[in-house]
Amino acid sequence: MLRATPVVQTLYVLCGMNFVLRLLTYSLAILITSYLIPGVELSAPAWAIGIAAVLMLLNTLLKPFLIILTLPLTVLSFGLFLFVINAIVILLAGAIVPGFAVKSFWAAMAFSVVLTLIMAILEALAEYSETR
Repeated sequence: MLRATPVVQTLYVLCGMNFVLRLLTYSLAILITSYLIPGVELSAPAWAIGIAAVLMLLNTLLKPFLIILTLPLTVLSFGLFLFVINAIVILLAGAIVPGFAVKSFWAAMAFSVVLTLIMAILEALAEYSETR
């Protein structure tokens, strides 16, 4: 039977911890954003973790396919069509997760932009605290 070396075991733990921390950070950003955007409803704060997991999964699996599929339109719009793709992914997450409702396309667009800004702020704060 094969045994993992201590280095491999450490890598597994670090990757797992990184995923959990990223999921919790994403959940916090979703929670904050849902309170800021009026067309987005979150039935309970605990749903933020489920929404974060679904969004991470959709961003990993579906979003690259949509980007490749709409590449000519994205190039013609100088990349602005990526906002539309982000809004579509948010609407799809709203359809999948029962405790999360997005009322309109424009609410999904605003949610996407604000979520990106809050994630950037939270990641910058995390990097700042690591360097101190």
